[in-house]
Amino acid sequence: MESSDPDPTDDSSMDAFLDKFQSQPYRGGFREDQWEEEFDKIPLFMKKAPSEIDPKEFPDLACLQSIIFDDERSPEEQAKTYKDEGNDYFKEKDYKKAVVSYSEGLKKKCADPDLNAILYTNRAAAQYYLGNFRSALNDVLAAKKLKPDHLKAIIRGALCHLELKHFAEAVNWCDEGLQIDAKEKKLLEMRAKADKLKRMEERDLRKAKLKEKKEQNQNEALLQAIKVSSQSMSLTE
Repeated sequence: MESSDPDPTDDSSMDAFLDKFQSQPYRGGFREDQWEEEFDKIPLFMKKAPSEIDPKEFPDLACLQSIIFDDERSPEEQAKTYKDEGNDYFKEKDYKKAVVSYSEGLKKKCADPDLNAILYTNRAAAQYYLGNFRSALNDVLAAKKLKPDHLKAIIRGALCHLELKHFAEAVNWCDEGLQIDAKEKKLLEMRAKADKLKRMEERDLRKAKLKEKKEQNQNEALLQAIKVSSQSMSLTE
């Protein structure tokens, strides 16, 4: 018995298929008036990744993100991915997003102290540029606990102390860094600046104390004069 199904190699069947195919609109193509916008939704051709990835609007990108941040990967791999993401945001000067990425990396609690020290130091740098100097200093201290000779952390810590007007501490941190690298230009310049500001602060403090002492002596002399005058008036009455 012959099959009633059309033969795919038969010319008439192929023509019928093509006619039917051409009569149906292609739903996966770009609209002529919005092709640039549609093109920018393809991960490979994106000029800039969106801050929030909506799976409905960016299904391909959401799929890639789920692969990148797959929980089956080791904490070290995930932490490194977040570190790299944070670095990309940092290069774009989007420091708030960089802080978020580095924080996510630290949440993975990986067993690599060097990687964690880098995450803390990088987050400190982002916090520094946001003007959050105390938060930056806290991150630097955490990085130093993990890696005491981490020069970038020491430099960042000295900068934080300088911004917080802790000039003596800034000098100490610079000295600590110069023990690791005696020719580090940033530390040499920063130390000179911090030492100068420290001396100026000490001079101003001495002046303020002398002024306070002088005013105190004047007040005591005035009180003594009033007391003597009061006694003299009592004697003449």
